[in-house]
Amino acid sequence: MKDSTKRASRMLGTDNAEKAIHMYLYARYLPHYVYHLSRASGLVERKPPFEIPPEIEEMIEIITRKVSKDIVSTETSTYHGKIIPHKQAIDLISVDEDIEFKNLEKIVPYNIARDIILENPLKIAVFDCACRLLHNNPCEPIDVCMAVGDPLASFLVEHEVLGARMVSVDEAAQILEAEHKRGRVHGAYFKDVVGDRFYALCNCCACCCVGMKAWTRLRIPIICHSGYSPVVSNECDACGECERACPFGAIHMEETSVIDADRCMGCGVCEGNCPIGAITLIPDPVKGEPLDVKMLMEKG
Repeated sequence: MKDSTKRASRMLGTDNAEKAIHMYLYARYLPHYVYHLSRASGLVERKPPFEIPPEIEEMIEIITRKVSKDIVSTETSTYHGKIIPHKQAIDLISVDEDIEFKNLEKIVPYNIARDIILENPLKIAVFDCACRLLHNNPCEPIDVCMAVGDPLASFLVEHEVLGARMVSVDEAAQILEAEHKRGRVHGAYFKDVVGDRFYALCNCCACCCVGMKAWTRLRIPIICHSGYSPVVSNECDACGECERACPFGAIHMEETSVIDADRCMGCGVCEGNCPIGAITLIPDPVKGEPLDVKMLMEKG
């Protein structure tokens, strides 16, 4: 057994053998897991581009049937993401010490999997996006998802999952910056079988990301609001750049840009695409608290 597998098992504890098996199957065969979780809803276009043993595939299919039922409610969801604006995403991959913040229900409004526990946070593994692999003409580049901290980062690299490779904080920041400029949405993901905690930072596109499509098309609450809302200033000249860039279809043009609060998830893509700086993200307590790891660390 590889060292990272042993450490993942120890993280879950000796009384959680079922969770350990689930975690192994999820992390080791991520595209097949996402495929079986999503195919019934029509959120993916093709099977994973490589085969796995049929008995493993059958186990994944059984597991994901239950998960697909769980994720329809914030009370039972075991697998979900928190939208975070660009600056907070950079802060999250820049943590240089072990941290532990538990029961962050105001930030991650789910009953399960809402902790931020980072061990060896400078261990960052970049790997191919499972969602993009399940689409016929995926957005590129594909290698834009990140596992942050151990044991998962080391697990992905040791098991050679989806081309996983270790990168420095600077390299990770460059990937985030490039994806931000492409109009991608940063999403921090949490899962029960990865220790009920944050474990991955994804750069999501509206056309490929299963989580985003589950929300926008089916209103499955697998992703939650960032806790920030965009405010449009009087300088707005209704050029339409933000409307074209918005991945949630939350903006339309009148005399100025108009934000649909029900659709907006506070991702900040509009702010980044406004050529004159007429849109600003501000904290919005009505939408929940933001995942601001620097603020959490300052509060202790």
